Amino acid sequence: MMAEDLRAAVAGQPKRLNSSSEVVERVEENGHQNKRLKRDADEEDGEDQNKRLPKRKIVLLMAYSGKGYHGMQRNVGSSQFKTIEDDLVSALVQSGCIPENHGEDMKKMSFQRCARTDKGVSAAGQIVSLKVRLIDDILEKINNHLPSHIRILGLKRVTGGFNSKNKCDARTYSYMLPTFAFAHKDHDVQEEVYRLDKETLERVNKLLACYKGTHNFHNFTSQKGPRDPSAKRYIMEMYCGEPFVRENIEFAVIKVKGQSFMMHQIRKMIGLVIAIVKGYAAESIIKRSWGEEKVDVPKAPGLGLVLERVHFEKYNRRFGNDGLHEPLEWTEEEEKIAVFKEQYIYPTIINTEREEKSMANWLNTLSIHDFNSSAVEMQANNKTSKNSSDLEGSDGSDGDSD
Repeated sequence: MMAEDLRAAVAGQPKRLNSSSEVVERVEENGHQNKRLKRDADEEDGEDQNKRLPKRKIVLLMAYSGKGYHGMQRNVGSSQFKTIEDDLVSALVQSGCIPENHGEDMKKMSFQRCARTDKGVSAAGQIVSLKVRLIDDILEKINNHLPSHIRILGLKRVTGGFNSKNKCDARTYSYMLPTFAFAHKDHDVQEEVYRLDKETLERVNKLLACYKGTHNFHNFTSQKGPRDPSAKRYIMEMYCGEPFVRENIEFAVIKVKGQSFMMHQIRKMIGLVIAIVKGYAAESIIKRSWGEEKVDVPKAPGLGLVLERVHFEKYNRRFGNDGLHEPLEWTEEEEKIAVFKEQYIYPTIINTEREEKSMANWLNTLSIHDFNSSAVEMQANNKTSKNSSDLEGSDGSDGDSD
């Protein structure tokens, strides 16, 4: 009909156009109306074709630099706090993967993030599950509508009932920090000159290894009492790697793998080890923190925290080789992940540390903590835990946050 209307208009016939008067003006103003209308029609046909595509459950492998964002999780109706998911959902809608109303109500696409990273925290291996239309060149089209510091690096089909949060067995985080954080408080340290010696690194790793196993981490988060069952968490490994120099400052990376983490837990675990190594607290404070008494545990800065990868071992054993689904492993994407970290995550951490001195400023606050406090907190705190489960990750499945 549109082509017939166009020919009628060109021939000077008074036939009324089915489209708007803007099309008539376009016809009169230039000689490329056939091409324009064909392009418009092609776009409409493409949209119609997208709408006819069946929706399928998939997972997306995401990497992002969290600086400037108020975390991963979208806060619908609160536009002043921009999140990673705000940009992701916008790209999904613009690329034609999901209808616009699914972007407004994420439950309609069964959206679920694996871990909720909070303000300023980055990710190299975040996983989200959702239902989308499997359009052609889907990854390229989504990435075309994302800023360069957010990338979709991989996609896999999963079972219809898959939920990235509930099916996740474990999460691995890294924490990149300048090694002068481990210098003893009684030593006058020049930040760019300091180098971590072997003995200090061994002591750091000995302390980090104390966290392995199942412990009551109620002192490592807020709003959880010592008798709250959800405060017990299982840590599989935790260690600090060999130091390296970037921009004249020596850094090291701490890796921690656990079933799940509560808000602030990783940063407080690291903060307490730093306080011990620097000479502010005794080693015995770690075991004391797992008891019922309230212990003052300092929280290291959020800047260096990165969600490295998430693990789906049980799912892979059951469905990874069933002939219909792929195991949720990302060996082929490892190189892209490494390149993204070198381009966007590490430079952000290093440059922000140099400019804002977040670690150096935080170290100056350690002296005001009371590491010898013996106050006992005996609250079961059931009401608080129930009300704050979404915020604190007390369902045992959410990632560490700022």
